[in-house]
Amino acid sequence: MYLDVHKEAEEKMKKTVSVYKEDLTGIRAGRANPALLDKINVDYYGVLTPLNQLASISAPEPRMLVIQPWDANTIPQIEKAVLTSDLGLNPSNDGKLIRLPIPQLTEERRKDLVKLVGKSAENAKIAIRNTRREANDRLKKMEKNKEISEDERKQAEIETQNITDKYIDEIDKLTEKKEEELMEV
Repeated sequence: MYLDVHKEAEEKMKKTVSVYKEDLTGIRAGRANPALLDKINVDYYGVLTPLNQLASISAPEPRMLVIQPWDANTIPQIEKAVLTSDLGLNPSNDGKLIRLPIPQLTEERRKDLVKLVGKSAENAKIAIRNTRREANDRLKKMEKNKEISEDERKQAEIETQNITDKYIDEIDKLTEKKEEELMEV
């Protein structure tokens, strides 16, 4: 019975880690990564459209992104969307392509990004702990309704904690890796 509670909690925790990974790809580390532009939406004939649906994005060099729109008429809108984003990139176009040079990060900006990663990690951990609390509440309710015994509930709570520890550890590893990447010169 309580296995369903664990399965549900683990699914939620996996989703939390997945969302956290996506957040990390949006934080630039001084290297060109097409995922940097995933959150940019372009005003395409009055409709906000994700950039990756309007153009192909590639990283031909370590410090250069190239955006090749499928419709050359969208270049001005794409440039405007990149400029208004919080990425701090300056696009240049040649009529067919948009080039985005990725500037070297300053020490101060690196530290700010590390703080941002830390906040994001803490939010993910809070979400995981909330999932643990919900699972434990459900287990207590099951015990109260005489669906499981007190010993089973205690054992199930230990297992819930083990699952929680596993996913918090995964977040810590991802955070550490991203921080190293950010501080790399």
